[in-house]
Amino acid sequence: QVQLVESGGGLVQPGGSLRLSCAASGFTFRQYAMSWYRQTPGKERELVATISRFGGTTNYADSVKGRFTISRDNIKNTVYLQMNSLKPEDTAVYYCNALIDKYSYWGQGTQVTVSS
Repeated sequence: QVQLVESGGGLVQPGGSLRLSCAASGFTFRQYAMSWYRQTPGKERELVATISRFGGTTNYADSVKGRFTISRDNIKNTVYLQMNSLKPEDTAVYYCNALIDKYSYWGQGTQVTVSS
């Protein structure tokens, strides 16, 4: 079955960097676009970034443009989110997402906390 496993979250100071990873299995990874979302308590899940099947097209939320970079490795079946110049407002649980045959699959999430 489809599995998405995020890793790489943690506590970082403002201005710092983190790289999130999402290891995918159970489907033909290279055939699908992949996305990262984030969610804070009491708020709806927010789309952060999307990458096309072969990585040629990426899109970002305005709040992260210029600071975050989404990428993928279709050999390792992994999607990444490089996060630089982190701000306290980036604190959230970050989720990997795959939309396969109109069904949305999610990982378990990884907590990112930006605080001094």
